[in-house]
Amino acid sequence: MKKIFENLTQSKNLKFLIVFGLIKKLVVLLILIFPLFSGGQTNPYSDKFAHTYSIVAKDAKTGEMAVGVQSHWFSVGTLVSWGKSGVGVVATQSFVNPSYGPQGIKLMESGISAKDALKQLTDKDEGRNYRQAAMVDINGSVGSFTGESCIESAGHYIGENFSVQANMMLNDKVIPSMKKAFLENSNLPLAERIIKVFEAAESVGGDIRGKQSAALIVVGKEKTENIWQDKKIDLRVDDSEDPIKEIKRLLKVHRAYEHMNEGDLAIEENDMDKALIEYGKAQSLFPENNEMSFWKAIALLNNGKKEEAKKIFDIVFKQNPNWKKLIYRLPKSGIISMTVKELDFYFKND
Repeated sequence: MKKIFENLTQSKNLKFLIVFGLIKKLVVLLILIFPLFSGGQTNPYSDKFAHTYSIVAKDAKTGEMAVGVQSHWFSVGTLVSWGKSGVGVVATQSFVNPSYGPQGIKLMESGISAKDALKQLTDKDEGRNYRQAAMVDINGSVGSFTGESCIESAGHYIGENFSVQANMMLNDKVIPSMKKAFLENSNLPLAERIIKVFEAAESVGGDIRGKQSAALIVVGKEKTENIWQDKKIDLRVDDSEDPIKEIKRLLKVHRAYEHMNEGDLAIEENDMDKALIEYGKAQSLFPENNEMSFWKAIALLNNGKKEEAKKIFDIVFKQNPNWKKLIYRLPKSGIISMTVKELDFYFKND
């Protein structure tokens, strides 16, 4: 009986030790993870990364506002850059809180300044120490914030109508170089000015990890009735060995197609002189682009400059015969001032 009692006691002691050990491990685990759920800050690793450099700015002359961003992270523009015409723009980065974008726009649209809107958002964000964000509103108010736990080199600079901010940079030269480039290129349109800021950042080291993606949005001074008219420029390079070079190229293409669109509107209004000017400007930007060359030739044709148009058509048709098929579909739409028979005679020696 005594032996059975001793065995029972040992068994209870063993169970106690096992349970005590489990409780001890649980307490240690709770101590380790509790700070991540307490009031000071959230776990930054639950948020998406966008360690990067960016600029938010307003053009004092045109009223346009823009966000430009570059990062060694895939598709940085999907999270960082936000804007609305007649309201303002937002850049939200580091350990990103994407809600800063739409909430910031909503607050600014309600009449709260960019500076105060950003303060409201950071004050209620438990993860603020890991955030970096900046805003500019239509009235020129600027707000910028860099959390104390953002990865070095990190910081921001607020100037008149703009802010540059960066984190995880190679060195402390990036932000001063961005500031300098923006101020020294005030003669350029806002979008081209931001390209200069990108290039300046890269010239002194940029992101310590390198380059991968970039984005550029520009919104206007006035609110728009239609959502598809809200962004005047909306360019993204999601994955590239040289995203700055590529977004610079895309901006040039965008400018060319702005002239193409103006040329199309001129044709709708039967203003062939203006159409010729606009298509000519587009073609001068991309002389190797068949689309732009073709429509310039159409404008020449409609202005009675048949021989000049013919030289361009010959080059375009040689590179892609389908353009010749297309021109025969235009008389029915009233886009050219010639009939199908007249086109046959015009191209009879081809």
